[in-house]
Amino acid sequence: MLDGLRQFIADIVAPHAADRAFGDGDYRLAATALLVHVVSLDGQPTATEQRKLHSLIESHFGLDRGTADRLIADATQVEGEAVDLYHFTSVIMRSLDEEGRKRIVQMMWELVYADGQVSEFEDNVVWRASDLLGIAQRDRIDLKHAVANRAGGQVKDGAVGG
Repeated sequence: MLDGLRQFIADIVAPHAADRAFGDGDYRLAATALLVHVVSLDGQPTATEQRKLHSLIESHFGLDRGTADRLIADATQVEGEAVDLYHFTSVIMRSLDEEGRKRIVQMMWELVYADGQVSEFEDNVVWRASDLLGIAQRDRIDLKHAVANRAGGQVKDGAVGG
């Protein structure tokens, strides 16, 4: 009976959750939702940003194109329903060690730099997510600089502080 009540409440709170291929406790869904959030900050994602998102999801999580598409669709849905980053970062904190969490932050930076510009909003979101993921400020900045250097140093950084 208690399980039935839980399912009833879950259906009311998130009626489309049963349609998703990836569950709420799956760190891949949480990480992808963070990435979708980042890529959407400056409006509609560009084709370059969309390709980069797919590439990161496929390579980091070892998914084929169709499964990556489904994960991104599920993540886009849950990201649109989210009120903050905490739910996503708490799932990641429970699932990954520090190196895994750093890799998520690195993926965020790779998406931020995909369009050649870093906005103050993007920098702030990565900073907040990194903080919630327990990543030290120095590590966050080191990851940012490493990604920027790989981007060829031609990136315009509109963000302040690092």
